[in-house]
Amino acid sequence: MILNKNLTLCENQAVTSTAISENVILWNETGKATLEAGQIVRNIGSGTPVPILMQVVEDFATLTSLTITLETSEAAALTSSTVLASSGAIPVARLIAGFRPTFTRFMPDGTMLDYFGLRFTVNGTTATAGRMSAAVATEVNS
Repeated sequence: MILNKNLTLCENQAVTSTAISENVILWNETGKATLEAGQIVRNIGSGTPVPILMQVVEDFATLTSLTITLETSEAAALTSSTVLASSGAIPVARLIAGFRPTFTRFMPDGTMLDYFGLRFTVNGTTATAGRMSAAVATEVNS
């Protein structure tokens, strides 16, 4: 598995209340590369499954469950977003260090907007502990 710092959504992020990932990824970045005459278009792989590695790095406590959604939006704050994938409600008993949520890939298509990232929705009582890491990867080992 190969990880790229530029494709890291969160690293050891504390998730004690509902929030988006500390990083969002600009999906269709365009611009002019150094020493290139024309515009470049960045496309991570429209139509190709993209692996997402997500892992609990610190046990969660006091919440009822956590739902993780992969979302796309025109805004970096993921406002007015479209949900691309969802973990469903994960009970706190499963949210222990080393646990990997169930969705590991998404298929980018014409519905992708400018940005994508994760939203962590804390269900029940506010969490007093719990951390996550997530990134786009070349492959996710089971």
